[in-house]
Amino acid sequence: MILLDGKNTAADIRAGLKLRAATFEEKSGRRVGLAVVCIGDDPASMVYIRNKVKACEEVGISSILHLLPSDTAQEKAEELVEGLASDENVDGILVQLPLPHGLNERAVLSKIPPEKDVDGFSEYNIGLLSLNRSGTVACTPLGIMELLRRYGVEIAGKHAVVVGRSSIVGRPMAMLLLNADATVTVCHSKTMDLAAFTRTADILIVAAGRAHLITADMVKEGAVVVDVGTNRDANGRLCGDVDFEGVKERALMISPVPGGVGPMTIAMLLKNTVDAAERSLK
Repeated sequence: MILLDGKNTAADIRAGLKLRAATFEEKSGRRVGLAVVCIGDDPASMVYIRNKVKACEEVGISSILHLLPSDTAQEKAEELVEGLASDENVDGILVQLPLPHGLNERAVLSKIPPEKDVDGFSEYNIGLLSLNRSGTVACTPLGIMELLRRYGVEIAGKHAVVVGRSSIVGRPMAMLLLNADATVTVCHSKTMDLAAFTRTADILIVAAGRAHLITADMVKEGAVVVDVGTNRDANGRLCGDVDFEGVKERALMISPVPGGVGPMTIAMLLKNTVDAAERSLK
């Protein structure tokens, strides 16, 4: 069994991005800028933001943090994003999701111009992905593809099964795999007999949000298994959607939780931001 080590892979990526960010600063006279908008005080969101800000500092990206209370009005949220969109020192805009109840998420995100949409959530960038054209891709699926590439996983001609259909992971993941010439099956909460599909997967991507959903008997011998889940078990420990201890005995490669997909997601956010900055020079 080979461990898909996202932590060390992400560290290598950040080292390369640090050089690119420094080169950009020399050419432009300013640092790469990422604006982060967080509305409310969701504990999980605050943890993610701290990790992102720390990663920005390591790479040499200026992180501009905007913290707003949970009772922020829709108009004020949209005005903030519009202001960041016109700020020449801001290369990327990230709105931390989910937004508090009552705010129109899509309306807020629509104020981010495609060229500053470093999360890859805009309808424009999603459209480019669906057409297999170059654009900004959602960070988690992009990180998974990079992890598979660096570990030499052959995708073309393989059967890839994606468990989960969210707009953040499942749907863009399926499109990336399809664009890489895999045969793709998408499973979700309404899928009948999930195991019948997962057992046929050469590459199994699990992003369902259910702890230990995938057990060893649901995995094909020699499969590549990527676990996107972030859950807490009965003892409060962080765990994924895959029963790691059981599945690792059958998998050729498997990503751990933590230390697998999570670090790659943040690395791709930084990459998308540096890419956006470099495009602005042109």
